[in-house]
Amino acid sequence: MGVNLSKGQRVSLDKGMTMCLIGLGWDTNKYDGNADFDLDASAFMLGADGRVRKDEDFIFYGNLKSSCGAVRHTGDNRTGDGDGDDEVITIDLTKVPSDVQKIAITVTIYEAPERHQNFGQVSNAYVRVARMSGPDDFVGTEELRFDLMEEFSIETALVVCEIYRFGSTWKFNAVGAGYSGGLEALCRAYGVNVG
Repeated sequence: MGVNLSKGQRVSLDKGMTMCLIGLGWDTNKYDGNADFDLDASAFMLGADGRVRKDEDFIFYGNLKSSCGAVRHTGDNRTGDGDGDDEVITIDLTKVPSDVQKIAITVTIYEAPERHQNFGQVSNAYVRVARMSGPDDFVGTEELRFDLMEEFSIETALVVCEIYRFGSTWKFNAVGAGYSGGLEALCRAYGVNVG
């Protein structure tokens, strides 16, 4: 069992950890709509200016692996059913390019306006960081956990956490910030061309 963090807390990752798994999970509340909830995890590899260096630094269900091979998304879970992690992103810290200062981990609701959905209808959301024993260990040993206790209402996008460089080490920041505008708004904020 890992260390439980609160919103805004920052903690160093173990210096011996070279590969980490970012597991994200959630439940959806009952609501009057007839559409399924499809929550999507994404990672943005950011430079010192807080923006992607190129569009390929945006890892999501449509681009499952960074060009450098450091960040991988294991695939889209369109229902969130079942126990445990709903979506998983892995990071090989040894392969992250030196000009990438931060990796922002986000969750958005697919087609939220069309489906009349928002994060007020989501509960039990969490992110966990687990030490991987190798590239195919998709469970890992949990080191850190951040349960998003905040009540969101109209938000359709969340910046859940950040993994960032601090000198020669990597740190974890429990962000838990909600935004309107979904994935498109996050892409614009992080400098991804959305056409």
